[in-house]
Amino acid sequence: MSTAHNPARQTVTDRLLDSLDRLVRRHRGLALHSGEDTGSLSALHVELIAAEVAQELEMARIASDQQLGTRRAS
Repeated sequence: MSTAHNPARQTVTDRLLDSLDRLVRRHRGLALHSGEDTGSLSALHVELIAAEVAQELEMARIASDQQLGTRRAS
């Protein structure tokens, strides 16, 4: 199903992309302004980014399901 023909899916897609863009900018800012040893923080930073991306994806799935009136099997 193309997002060009489905306004509900396009809205979810736009929100997801905007959220991910903000996440990337925020974490790049943290990396640039961190006075800590980057080696010791890298694993934690990667895990934080992964957790936030997973949360954004789940929120997009829920919004998509709600807008399209569908349910996903858990």
